[in-house]
Amino acid sequence: MSGVQHKTVSPDEADIRLDRWFKRHFPALSHGQLEKMLRKGQVRLDGGRVKANHRLEAGQELRIPPMPDSATINPRPGRTMEPDANLVRQLRDNILYKDDEVLAINKPAGIAVQGGSGVSVHIDGALDELKFEAKERPRLVHRLDKDTAGVLLLGRTAKAAADLTKAFRHRETEKLYWAIVIGRPDVADGQIEAAVSKSGSPNDERMHIDAENGKAAITDFKVIASAAGKVSWLDLRPRTGRTHQLRVHCAGIDTPILGDGKYGGRTAFLADLPGAKTLHLFARGIKLPRPVGRPLVVHAHLPPQIAETFKYFGFELSEAEDLEA
Repeated sequence: MSGVQHKTVSPDEADIRLDRWFKRHFPALSHGQLEKMLRKGQVRLDGGRVKANHRLEAGQELRIPPMPDSATINPRPGRTMEPDANLVRQLRDNILYKDDEVLAINKPAGIAVQGGSGVSVHIDGALDELKFEAKERPRLVHRLDKDTAGVLLLGRTAKAAADLTKAFRHRETEKLYWAIVIGRPDVADGQIEAAVSKSGSPNDERMHIDAENGKAAITDFKVIASAAGKVSWLDLRPRTGRTHQLRVHCAGIDTPILGDGKYGGRTAFLADLPGAKTLHLFARGIKLPRPVGRPLVVHAHLPPQIAETFKYFGFELSEAEDLEA
């Protein structure tokens, strides 16, 4: 039985759920054991009680009670096996930008950013292989859904990661997404302001619009083009960073993202379209302020399946407006 421990949430652990943090650090601890500790107030976050689904912030301190001998700490959080060689190769081939502080990757669709129940291959587990000439492994500073491709930023030092995390938290970054949605919004451009909250089990989290109890969520949108009366290509610029925000907001205005059965149900699919089951949401670009000089702007190229859908509907990249430096 170990003694009481105090651990600080690192920048690359920001925004993950408390129960998933424990799964990383104490893989043998059952969810039931954790819930019992939480009910008794034995686990504390910055001195206060906390729930299993609470999302952590960098710099917060966790009090961890004496743990069973079987629940030994994982010496390399987020990495329980050798990184997948194919994933490492894929990530190295998709570097968009690299300097002493920032690494930007065009994240492939279908790859989780972090590990979890039943997830053995993930980007977090491959970061030791992306150090290049640096002494430290890069750190995650934000997330993309498993099925969303596009720009993923990493901090190459602890300080850079902390600064990037702060920039995301204080909404100093500008993010651009492209989505192909079913139908067409009632107006050509506008703002979706609809609070969202979470429901479902830890293994099947779902967000929904909740005006009374939800957290504020704001998305600016613009219709870039429409085709065949079936789909539209949207420019989406989230002003907040809620989980699944864009997917929930698009479904909330009756234009679910193509391939998003989770929030659009059957209406999110087109039977005659090749690759219709692919989630057609893409993190096109990020604009990041720098301490000195012009902002850093990074754009990613379309993943193959979404590029094929663009071609199918005749969408031209020249129709869109990217982020300005």
